[in-house]
Amino acid sequence: MSENQNMNRAKFYQLAMFPMNNGATNVYYVLILSFIATFGNRVLGLGMAFASFMITGMRVFDAVTDPIIGALMDKTDGKFGKFRPFMVIGNLIMAVSVILLYMVTPLIPETMMWLRYVLFVGLYAVWVIGYTFQTSVTRSAQPVLTNDPKQRPLFTVFNTIGSLAGMGLIQVLGMLIASDGIAGDYNATWFNIMTPIGIVVSILLTIVAIIGIWEKDQTKYFGMGNKQENLKIREYVQIIKANKPLQRLMVAGGGCKLALSIATNLTVLCMIYGCMTQFGVITNEAGELASQNRYDTLNALMMVLGYVFSAPFFALTVRTSQKFGQKKSLMTYVAVALACYVGVLALLLIWKPETTALNLIIFGQEGGLAINLYTIAFILFFGVGYGAYYATADMPIPMVADCADYETYRSGKFIPGIMGTLFSLVDKLVSSLSATVVAVVITLTVGLKDLPTKSTPYVDGMNWAVIICFCVIPMLAWIATLWAMKGYELDGKRIKEIQAVNAARKAYIADGHTLEEAMQTYKTVEDVQA
Repeated sequence: MSENQNMNRAKFYQLAMFPMNNGATNVYYVLILSFIATFGNRVLGLGMAFASFMITGMRVFDAVTDPIIGALMDKTDGKFGKFRPFMVIGNLIMAVSVILLYMVTPLIPETMMWLRYVLFVGLYAVWVIGYTFQTSVTRSAQPVLTNDPKQRPLFTVFNTIGSLAGMGLIQVLGMLIASDGIAGDYNATWFNIMTPIGIVVSILLTIVAIIGIWEKDQTKYFGMGNKQENLKIREYVQIIKANKPLQRLMVAGGGCKLALSIATNLTVLCMIYGCMTQFGVITNEAGELASQNRYDTLNALMMVLGYVFSAPFFALTVRTSQKFGQKKSLMTYVAVALACYVGVLALLLIWKPETTALNLIIFGQEGGLAINLYTIAFILFFGVGYGAYYATADMPIPMVADCADYETYRSGKFIPGIMGTLFSLVDKLVSSLSATVVAVVITLTVGLKDLPTKSTPYVDGMNWAVIICFCVIPMLAWIATLWAMKGYELDGKRIKEIQAVNAARKAYIADGHTLEEAMQTYKTVEDVQA
């Protein structure tokens, strides 16, 4: 049997449009996970510790709901397909809960603070359920979209485009609306403006994604193309124990997400680009150190530079994945990020607020260009490192499809829902630590009662908080990723063998044989070749 026989390939528009589902959920990833602590603390007046730790608790709840919804998804196979119902229902739940959370709860008087606490927790929990409904589809639908090893790496590129359409757009708009001429900060006005914008963007991206998966969301693309019995809980447990590649991918994916979520946390960015660097440390006429708070401009500039540096890495990761497999690509560029962040760490260690030569300076007092060697070195190390890890941050998503195909090869079971959500469970449990980790680090190193914002003045210890959150923790996460991927068996060659065996079994079943007969007839790629 040739390599191309019975290959399930996606059309270009399907490859390009379905990843917008991730963009749709990433809109809420920014609105909720990036700003919910600030909203609870600054707008509702909740305690910083409560707001931060509640986010972690709800993120754990989010992770726990994943396998439940994944199992429900595996049992679903109706006229509207397996995945589309979860996309529609999830987006609707998120829209309603966010409107109530961000636009209604601030109307509750401060004299009824207990009700603010109750609604904050309750509405956040409802949002979590909707988020899990829709975000689970991104990973779970991968096996039906395409099983071509050369097409799957392309998902990372289109997924990033979708993320930029969702996450990137909301981040940029958020910074603009938080400028002094509009909302002035991340206050109640900011949330009232951003909430309807985010909902509209998410709905539009969801519609695009539904069109992309429409044709593939039918039984003939599910595993061996046959109806299968529902699994029991104990069978799911056995699958987790037996699927070693999935276990390692969970570690790698969790490491990548932890690095990204902490390094891009709003509070961390406010400290490094607002409290510490002030975007142009200058001296006044008396020769004393003065500062100009241009956080909005600096943060936006560094974000754009990060995207610019990411572009060539996306091309490199796709090329490497298609030629050598996604394992090789992930390990290579995570190692590049790790090496570059050694340089970023060194620069932050020698940073001194009172020394102009050891601070980020791009514009002088009069607005002219005043870049120094420290800034050039920071841009290069940060840019290349950010480009490398941003290009690999979502690479584990299409790799989940490889693990799902491996499970079909190993046991004959097609369970993309539980496979995707099991990976998501660990992903969310790890990333749920981000808000709590940042709050704990700030408490221990800085001792502030409230989370720093762009207007918070620099205090001693902030540089160590940035060093730990911006460099040390992400570097440790990348080391864990490299360790996990070292023993990951699904390289390019192995994936091709699995695809050949699965295709042969599917064709055998289509000829009237049972799954058990197909499993016995085609056990290895040698049986297919024979």
